[in-house]
Amino acid sequence: MLICGIFLFFLLVFLAAGYFRGGSLLPASSNQIGVLEISGMVSNERLIIGHIDDFRDNKSIKAVVLRIDSPGGAVGPSQEIYSELKKLAQIKPVIVSFGAVAASGGYYLAMAGERIFANPGTITGSIGVVMSFPDYQELMGKIGIKSEVIKSGSYKDLGSAFRDMTEEERHLLHEMIEDVHLQFVEVVSIGRNIPIVELKPYVDGRIFTGRQALNIGLIDELGGFNDAVAHAALRAGLGDKPDLVYPSPEKQPLLERYLNILMNRFGGGADVVFNSALGPKYLWTGP
Repeated sequence: MLICGIFLFFLLVFLAAGYFRGGSLLPASSNQIGVLEISGMVSNERLIIGHIDDFRDNKSIKAVVLRIDSPGGAVGPSQEIYSELKKLAQIKPVIVSFGAVAASGGYYLAMAGERIFANPGTITGSIGVVMSFPDYQELMGKIGIKSEVIKSGSYKDLGSAFRDMTEEERHLLHEMIEDVHLQFVEVVSIGRNIPIVELKPYVDGRIFTGRQALNIGLIDELGGFNDAVAHAALRAGLGDKPDLVYPSPEKQPLLERYLNILMNRFGGGADVVFNSALGPKYLWTGP
């Protein structure tokens, strides 16, 4: 009985010290590479920033591989995550690996890294901004619903789905979109060390393959996730087989999980329902 008690005591100490990793009892290594995966719509920035903070503060993690498979998302979350990634990159090497898609806001985030790997066929780029407004006037007319608005200024209901947009409103929105677009271009110019004037032919929202992006200078090297890990290990002075550390999986609400399963069949996801932010987006809206 005493022997069992001693065994259980040391087992608990072993677990509490962080030695139980990957389903097996292995000593915690000081040669670790953190893997931060950003997939789907760029949203839930608080969760992602929490993972970034954990990787930054963990002294055992010597470098981070940012794995991006995303068409982008709202401007605010993209900029906020990018800002925190830049802070991380000042402390540890951040190497970027593109999956199937790294477009718009997904590409924006990559500008925080020091080296970008993409597959030859990765959908890359889409450096631009989009903002859309629904129009429910016809539908409301059919079901006999009218809308009356009392506002403090002529632009207070700008973008209303219940009336036509004026030319003045279009001009105002276009000016705003141009400024947000310039912010994107400036980040790319700094991240890729390419003058804005040289970027102009490629920042109209078009997409590229990974191979095309390499020729333009939007990425550094063709390669997959393992290539990015190998480069991160080299930069951090680690061996050939560093330990990869992933953040703890997010607990997803049951309803959201089932909506994801259902909507992914139609090219969407529950994040579209739960996190459909208003305003301009760094988002590639292709299939």
